[in-house]
Amino acid sequence: MKKPLIILTGPTAVGKTELSISLAKMVQGSIISADSMQVYRHMDIGSAKIKPEEMGGIPHYLIDILEPMEEFHVVRFQEYARACMDEIYAQGRIPIIVGGTGFYIQAVLYGIDFTEEPEDTAFRRELEVFAQEMGAHALHGRLAAVDPEAAANIHENNVKRTIRALEFYHLSGKKISEHNAAERQRESPYQFAYFVLNDDRERLYGRINQRVDGMLEGGLVEEVRRLKAMGCHSKMVSMQGLGYKEILDYLEGGCTLEEAAVRIKRDTRRFAKRQLTWFRRERDVIWVNKPEFHFCNGKILCFLQEELQKRHII
Repeated sequence: MKKPLIILTGPTAVGKTELSISLAKMVQGSIISADSMQVYRHMDIGSAKIKPEEMGGIPHYLIDILEPMEEFHVVRFQEYARACMDEIYAQGRIPIIVGGTGFYIQAVLYGIDFTEEPEDTAFRRELEVFAQEMGAHALHGRLAAVDPEAAANIHENNVKRTIRALEFYHLSGKKISEHNAAERQRESPYQFAYFVLNDDRERLYGRINQRVDGMLEGGLVEEVRRLKAMGCHSKMVSMQGLGYKEILDYLEGGCTLEEAAVRIKRDTRRFAKRQLTWFRRERDVIWVNKPEFHFCNGKILCFLQEELQKRHII
């Protein structure tokens, strides 16, 4: 018998957090955060991190486990998530992976093997220097020339992933997009349900704008100022997160606060669009479109329950 696993994902600001608490209560579940920013301590406002009083007594994992100076990536997430799942199963509960980082979810769901991926440190360093001298846009252009699909799915500011894709092509002669597509064809070792929560585009974008305004009113500038005082800088993985890099730029005199706010909203909307593109490519997903349920979480929960029973997960 495969062990049960529930995934609740969707674009940023769609309302995953609130729904996940109700879902966890319904199925005797524990929540594993699949968010690349909520793992970091001291980064609460910009990551829209759930507060302890909002958890409703549901155990949460992979929140506040690293310092901002530490690096977090998909391999580390996969390792930590598997350990958390073992603990949750031992307690007789169901793990629920909640968050919007599609690659993290995919890595756990299909057991993607990262151990055999080749490395070339010298070539990687060469690309890092190229990015520093010519800029992220020029580096991204090199990837677009050899692997357009990978370039379409990797933001040009994500220099690390761009370099990894170029390094993979350099060493194997194969496109990392094709490699990832092949990995996605793996059969999952879990009895799972993969829910993607979605909303009308205009409503979603409105929620994103409201969230950013709320973050700024709630002290995002002060949060980033404290992180800067701790020694955090723009080269750190943690400080590449939406909201953090823009406010850091403001604090360093690169733009006004108003300009930073506009950029955060714009880039978050673009990020949500890329998330949806990713989930549309995934197989075995169950789309949960909020307008079809008249935006009622109670009705959505009934639908989730029916789907989980159909799949013999509960």
